[in-house]
Amino acid sequence: MLRTIIIGTCVSVQGQFVRQLDNGNIVIRVDDKIYEGRPANKAA
Repeated sequence: MLRTIIIGTCVSVQGQFVRQLDNGNIVIRVDDKIYEGRPANKAA
């Protein structure tokens, strides 16, 4: 499943969902790189 995360104030990354962390952040994979960040809000 694709998920989008926010890293910093204006950078977002979209990739394959890996796991959700206890602090509310999620981890995604883009090719061979792993990113952690806050989930982006879903559209209404």
